[in-house]
Amino acid sequence: MSKLAVLFLLVIAVASAQKKAVVPAGARTSPNFSPGIQVGDTLYVSGQTGSDPKTGKVPENFEDEVKQCLANIGEVLRAAKMDFSNAVAVQVYLTDMDLFQRMNAVYTQTFKDPRPSRTTVGVAKLAAPGARIEITVTARK
Repeated sequence: MSKLAVLFLLVIAVASAQKKAVVPAGARTSPNFSPGIQVGDTLYVSGQTGSDPKTGKVPENFEDEVKQCLANIGEVLRAAKMDFSNAVAVQVYLTDMDLFQRMNAVYTQTFKDPRPSRTTVGVAKLAAPGARIEITVTARK
């Protein structure tokens, strides 16, 4: 098969992949975004904070906030029949880069080797009131 034919088939496969929202059971939804979008075998998890999904409150303890943030991500992954081992790229946003080591101590308990690629960025503020961390994930089956 020629390279052109392979490229053509690849373009058709990508174009035919349907985009679908991934929403964990019982999750509060917003008309402004989806918790996750799946296209083919790839899942794009929207930024998740450490807000408790039932109360909307952010834990006072930073490590608890990180754990809740990762639990929220885990719910989106499970809704797409994936888990943290499927993560290939992670973006972490911190309102205080001095919290990096504390975040990393919790992060490395959740993401096992080989860990996904990661970018960590310091930001002035996050959209969720009181949030100090937000994480987005790209995962692939």
